[in-house]
Amino acid sequence: MDTRVLIAGAGPTGLTLAIELARRDVPVRIIDKVETYFVGSRGDGMQPRTLEVFEDLGVLDAVLAAGGPPVPMKIHLDGEVVDERMMFDLVDPTPSKPYPTGWFLGQSQTEGILRDRLAEFGVRVELATALTGFEQDADGVTATLSTGETVRAEYLVGADGGKSFVRKALGIAFEGSTDESIRMLLGDVRADGLDRAYGHWFAGKDEPMSGMMFSPLPGTPLFQFAASLAEGEVDVETALPAVQARLDALSGGTVKLSGLAWSTVWRPNTRLAARFRDGRVFLAGDAAHAHPPTGGQGLNTGIQDGYNLGWKLADGSPELLDSYEPERRTVAARVLGVTSELLRKYIDGDDDAHRRGEDTQQLDITYRGGPLSPAGTGALRPGDRAPDAPLVDANGKRVRLFELFRGPHATELLFGDGETTGYRILPAGSVATGPDLVDEGGHAYEAYDVQPGTRVLIRPDNYVWSISRAAS
Repeated sequence: MDTRVLIAGAGPTGLTLAIELARRDVPVRIIDKVETYFVGSRGDGMQPRTLEVFEDLGVLDAVLAAGGPPVPMKIHLDGEVVDERMMFDLVDPTPSKPYPTGWFLGQSQTEGILRDRLAEFGVRVELATALTGFEQDADGVTATLSTGETVRAEYLVGADGGKSFVRKALGIAFEGSTDESIRMLLGDVRADGLDRAYGHWFAGKDEPMSGMMFSPLPGTPLFQFAASLAEGEVDVETALPAVQARLDALSGGTVKLSGLAWSTVWRPNTRLAARFRDGRVFLAGDAAHAHPPTGGQGLNTGIQDGYNLGWKLADGSPELLDSYEPERRTVAARVLGVTSELLRKYIDGDDDAHRRGEDTQQLDITYRGGPLSPAGTGALRPGDRAPDAPLVDANGKRVRLFELFRGPHATELLFGDGETTGYRILPAGSVATGPDLVDEGGHAYEAYDVQPGTRVLIRPDNYVWSISRAAS
């Protein structure tokens, strides 16, 4: 084999997967057909669960430093500010949920941070290198590249976007639809005169739901914009003068645009691949599921595809590899339902169309009932996200459960006395000795819904693998 895993596509999904493999010392190559990295926002909203994944990958500090929290949205109707709204409620952290509110950072900046992290493991993206063909057999995949090279790998992963070459070559149906009746003009631009402490919605009083939105992009002088297009509007101009004219008609010409970074006409594309795997070839991210932007779920779901698949490919056992499709395809189908409902509210002019709740945070994603999650009882069960909690060691130092989980390993927690190869967590009021940890505030016992004598095994992707509960 030339490499263990070949990844086609170096967006957030492929980069996350590559990091997961590289930090386990699994030989991996990641290629992309583009000659230069894209500069622009695209998916700029990161959900709380993705922030937890980024903590585990060692990139959270960089993401938080480069990005910013949600900002209020000023509503301008006929040039007059009439209201101010929040897309997200700003929720205070809790012991079990340290990052309860989303974070914003342009996708190209997120990709840059992930590439830097991947480079720390000695792996770099190979640009101007397209996958042009592949064949698989019982032992591996033989891939041909646009450079003329032939690569032999144990596994191939198509993280190559909605127009995925890998998916099309496998003949896997991309089930769903593209709604041609709804279109939007999207892009990034400078907007002199707009307060960057806010997002801005411009519209007419007669049609308040049909307008133009500007959201500040942290770490840049740019705003991401989105403009509703009228039904029947064809041959839409995407250059700066046309964007400026569209805004002038809504704002009265008070905002000067410049430095258009990119723009495009977008149509809602809601699709789900019929299969996420064919033998030694896997699909992940937009290659496997395409989402409307409502709810900010596409990038986040793709990152978690890579997070799920990485440790399974590294292990290579049939049981784990077989679990990828049923776990992640079920999640993708659920998320598509959420984003489709939000899109429907937007189309119908629902006043709550801009609101985002717990169903978009991805903290409630579960693999209950999946092949790796046996049936269980209690508030927390196998397949659920493993909560965080603060602990205290024998020296009085504070330690978080997420710190214990961080890295490519599985983690065993023993609540109470007994022998363990993992971490023994004693109830509040106990005295820790040696490597013991004390649940000083009782948060861990509460979050894990356990009594002393319970063992919990946490998967490498920080979901609960098994719970052996002690009798109450």
